[in-house]
Amino acid sequence: MAKKQKPLLKEVIKHIDITKIDSTKIIDSMRDMSFSSRDTANAADILQLMIKNKNCTNWLILAGSTSAGGCMQAYVDMIRFNMIDCVVATGASIIDMDFFEALGYKHYKGTPFIDDSLLRKHYIDRIYDTYIDEEELQYCDATIRKIADSLEPRPYSSREFIWETGKWLTKNAKKKNSLIQTCYEHNVPIFVPAFSDCSAGFGLVMHQVNRRKAGKPFLTIDSVADFYELTQIKLAAKTSGLFMIGGGVPKNFAQDTVVCAEILGHDVPMHQYAVQITVADPRDGACSSSTLKEASSWGKVDTVHEQMVYAEATTVVPLIVSYAYHKGDWKKRKQFEWAKLYSKPTKTTKAKVKK
Repeated sequence: MAKKQKPLLKEVIKHIDITKIDSTKIIDSMRDMSFSSRDTANAADILQLMIKNKNCTNWLILAGSTSAGGCMQAYVDMIRFNMIDCVVATGASIIDMDFFEALGYKHYKGTPFIDDSLLRKHYIDRIYDTYIDEEELQYCDATIRKIADSLEPRPYSSREFIWETGKWLTKNAKKKNSLIQTCYEHNVPIFVPAFSDCSAGFGLVMHQVNRRKAGKPFLTIDSVADFYELTQIKLAAKTSGLFMIGGGVPKNFAQDTVVCAEILGHDVPMHQYAVQITVADPRDGACSSSTLKEASSWGKVDTVHEQMVYAEATTVVPLIVSYAYHKGDWKKRKQFEWAKLYSKPTKTTKAKVKK
């Protein structure tokens, strides 16, 4: 593809650095305001409760495009500064946005007020007002295939495959502080329950098709293993809190671990803390927009410490995460390192899960 597209890819999206912006005063002021401001301050307080509870395992749930829109470094910093112990996300957040940038590529400022057929002609993909080079995204697909080709051909949970991707990035990343690599280095597992719904899917399709043609065995992704592995964390942790950006499959997947534990014969508490930041309307009955109080009726989330924040996430996530960073309670947290749960012998792992 000719480089004629490059004039449209000029201004790079810059990810906000929450360590350089102290939001404590604005959050403290918002606590005495109304509407979404007060909700945002309450959400920041709940995240603080999650961080300060020494027994609480904190889950970051990601859906939508905030990683491409400038919040990626905020999520990396939540791992780096030991606020989060487990990540559940869409494939787009982890592969199309984070892994994509780890390969050295960028997201660019664009506009929704443009002829999309023109963008297609120049091989540019649009996420509202953000642009991505489609050729670079296809290289991302091909790199996933390359990683898959290098692994033992067997079923993998998405966590296992992303773990191998993090290992690959330690030697090959162009950008060293990606979410995948940071989680790998801090023993924080990442789950993508709908793993084929992103660049990883294209890469794995190429892997399987070529292996089939060659008469060779191939790698698959086992979503049931994902569900059980994440439920193992809930069983071992017991006390847990959810910090959720958006909704959809990652949100329901994380919440359903309580129900899964129950049907496996284990008595575990509901998620004790929960924050959801969303603009979705709950009136259509969709999971993405179901409130946390509704989740309580299913036995998933306790309502003592829960907060819905109806806001576009890039406007409030930096404030909430900056508040948590500058309050500094993360310095006193132990590291759970749940990724090590799966590297232990089967007998030991089962014993830990049944506590």
